[in-house]
Amino acid sequence: MTKLSVNGQPIQYRMDPETPLLWALRDASNLTGTKYGCGTGVCGACTVNVDGNAVRSCMVPIGRLEGSFVTTIEALSRDRSHPVQQAWVADSVPQCGYCQSGMIMAAAALLDRNPNPTDAEIDAAITNICRCGTYPRVREAIRRAGRVKSGQEQLAAAPPPGIDPADAARDVPALRSVPPRDD
Repeated sequence: MTKLSVNGQPIQYRMDPETPLLWALRDASNLTGTKYGCGTGVCGACTVNVDGNAVRSCMVPIGRLEGSFVTTIEALSRDRSHPVQQAWVADSVPQCGYCQSGMIMAAAALLDRNPNPTDAEIDAAITNICRCGTYPRVREAIRRAGRVKSGQEQLAAAPPPGIDPADAARDVPALRSVPPRDD
């Protein structure tokens, strides 16, 4: 049995100690914000913070984490008020979104150590793969989050998760008036 803290809660995993942290989080704790990408520690989609460091959770067996403190994207900030999350929205970083939770966690760990990283330091710390190629926006968002964190800039909180039911149900006349095709 492996004992650790996940998102501020004590957890005892009754799993094989060689189980990768990724699968303990996703399967046993139902924390699905941490994504499976490559399974070899290359892509970074599974990045979480362990004791304040960005870690590829697919590569770390839970048995090696006894007594550690793990933070996943679900607990970075429940209301999306973390500076990285705010900057991600402000700079329109996400496209497909699959890599985003891992990138955000890696960026948060970087900014905890260095609130004003250079491009070279960002590139060295954020080795996550973004198949959409949003790297320039990622860099700018990290720099902006550093400014927010140090009080040099303010951003409004990111919008809450989900779609407002009124927006989802609204009538969109332009869609109704599309003429049928004559194929």
